[in-house]
Amino acid sequence: MNWDRIQLDWMIFKDKVRDNWIKLTDEDVTRIGGRRDELIGRLQARYGFAKAEAAREVEAWMRSLKRAA
Repeated sequence: MNWDRIQLDWMIFKDKVRDNWIKLTDEDVTRIGGRRDELIGRLQARYGFAKAEAAREVEAWMRSLKRAA
């Protein structure tokens, strides 16, 4: 799974984002709008992750999508 696909199909993936990170609000997910940097920033804000940790979370999530597909 690559981020370009996630960004293009954000309406599909936003529910998967909410399922994975339940602290993200509907507003957070709407504001992310498929932007990876915004997702990382929101994870930092909601979960207190460092930037590198948030980026690792996103990478792990993307790998899980690839395995599920």
